[in-house]
Amino acid sequence: MDTECRTVRIPAGGVELEAEVVAPRPGRAVVAFAHGAGSSRHSPRNQYVAGELSAAGLGTVLADLLTPDEEREDAVDRRLRFDIGLLAQRMTGLVDWLSADASEAGLDAGLPVGLFGASTGAAAALVTAAERPDAVAAVVSRGGRPDLAGQALPRVTQPTLLIVGGDDPEVIDLNENAQAALSGPNRLEVVPGATHLFEEPGTLEQVAGLARAWFATRLLHSPSDQG
Repeated sequence: MDTECRTVRIPAGGVELEAEVVAPRPGRAVVAFAHGAGSSRHSPRNQYVAGELSAAGLGTVLADLLTPDEEREDAVDRRLRFDIGLLAQRMTGLVDWLSADASEAGLDAGLPVGLFGASTGAAAALVTAAERPDAVAAVVSRGGRPDLAGQALPRVTQPTLLIVGGDDPEVIDLNENAQAALSGPNRLEVVPGATHLFEEPGTLEQVAGLARAWFATRLLHSPSDQG
């Protein structure tokens, strides 16, 4: 399978986001990543997961939801990483770009879109799913803070997978509470022995496998195949 990699700037929420796009040929679906607190498109964890998704035939978009100036500001006061409204606005703009104008990045318009969110980025992904129910087909959260999506949670009807570490009890509780508020089909997967960042041997591989299976079923297969 051929793949095309490009670095692009994506207009979203009144700014331009720097992004790395991998577009397999032929393109059948795409997953956009919402990075977490203090992270970026260069996150080795999300880069690894994105690589596994690409190997499964999914396009990937890793975008910085903050501008370079905002990242420098956030490094000082850590405020913007918890501004879910701002992050969700940027993520929604990214989804709109994927729906309408992604040809410059080698992606076909109108592809099924999945969202992969980590930490606070998971809340931004879920708010975007609630705001764009016709554009977003599935969501995966890794070590996420879906609780920060607040009142948007009952409006999330897309299939949602919540992945948390077994040694991250506070985040497990937050995910269980958020799961109860979701309206669509959902599942909570606990990875044994994993802490918040899934740094333990073999745990990130489990995350990638769970995400790959979730998206492959919901984005690449027809509804009759989903069972």
